[in-house]
Amino acid sequence: MKFRSDPSVIRGSIAPVVTPFTDEGAVDHDGLAGLIRFQLDNGSHGISLGGSTGEPSAQSVAERIAGMRTAVEVIGDRVPFLPGTGSHKLGETIELTAAAHELGADAVLVITPYYARPTQDALYQWYATVAGEFPDLPIVAYNVPSRTAVDIAPETVKRLFTDFDNFVGVKETTKDFEHFSRVLHACGRSLLVWSGIELLCLPLLALGGAGFVSAVANLTPGAVARMYELWEAGDFDAARDLHYRLHPLVDLLFVETNPAPAKWVLAQQGRISSPHVRPPLTTPTDAGLAKIRALLAEGGDLTAGIGAGR
Repeated sequence: MKFRSDPSVIRGSIAPVVTPFTDEGAVDHDGLAGLIRFQLDNGSHGISLGGSTGEPSAQSVAERIAGMRTAVEVIGDRVPFLPGTGSHKLGETIELTAAAHELGADAVLVITPYYARPTQDALYQWYATVAGEFPDLPIVAYNVPSRTAVDIAPETVKRLFTDFDNFVGVKETTKDFEHFSRVLHACGRSLLVWSGIELLCLPLLALGGAGFVSAVANLTPGAVARMYELWEAGDFDAARDLHYRLHPLVDLLFVETNPAPAKWVLAQQGRISSPHVRPPLTTPTDAGLAKIRALLAEGGDLTAGIGAGR
């Protein structure tokens, strides 16, 4: 809760941690705690849980809340905690957000309601309801049209940002880079915008973005955090070098549906006990594993030597 009163300081690399499962499919809380410590030890500037990389739609509300509780116990007030609390059901979204509020989350990521394809006015009403219910909790919209079939428009973000003091930002996971610029142009630089698209993380900083929520931080948290720090320090060439060095690991993440490739790598590294993903996802196929191994060989130097500190 340390950062809740001033969300403007929530910047940099916010790591969207995977949810580890046992081989039998149960949530592995010891594994989750270990992954969060791994992120903290390697310099991530914040922790997120329950975004797309965390397989939230394959978990019950109770499991998601239990995961948040584990995260809070490990994080304390060391870095900001931004759990995903959205669902396609408003009641579940309110319940999850209430739990995050009670547990002390610094802000929440609320995904656009998926499958129903609501209008822009309906999206406004959805976020207005959540923001109005928790006036002292910073709300961040999570826009990921490739998964939800709906795209929250810059004008809708502006309405929410204007009408609700606690609607503070948006995580943009769209490959339409003009969209990033139009959101910031509509709302101004005080809106916090994070990139959820790995190869747009660094470019967003040039537009005034707050940072990124990049799944590649699961594999190399230090490098992703360092890229942000280098940019902020004005060492643009070094930041660009890291951006390009990360390309193979970014490609690895999406050989098959995220987070299956990342969980396979984490299991191979011994950071989690099992690569299990819940249905409808599956662990990588043999053909996928061949590509994953090749890309890991190409970019794996960024994962070498990480563990206790950077």
